[in-house]
Amino acid sequence: MAEKKRKFDAEFREGAVRIVVETGRSAAEVARELGMNETTLATWVSRARKAGGDGTLGTSEREELARLRRQDAENRKRIKELEMERDVLKRCMVLWVK
Repeated sequence: MAEKKRKFDAEFREGAVRIVVETGRSAAEVARELGMNETTLATWVSRARKAGGDGTLGTSEREELARLRRQDAENRKRIKELEMERDVLKRCMVLWVK
């Protein structure tokens, strides 16, 4: 006879995912200890990682971070160019005044 499908509340799910993430143990090992299906817990952990619920960045957050880093690099490059232009203009002013 087939087993009845168990329902897990959100608190239990979060706790199980935290155990896997914080202890570094495998989802299969933790699932056996909790008496649940290994695949179910692995799915929860995977979803939490994608959503960033385990302390890591989610997909959209990673994309935004990459965009901000590119923008920062471009800004630093532009600042260097402006500083060089300023220095050249300062030297020109010194020569012009003399």
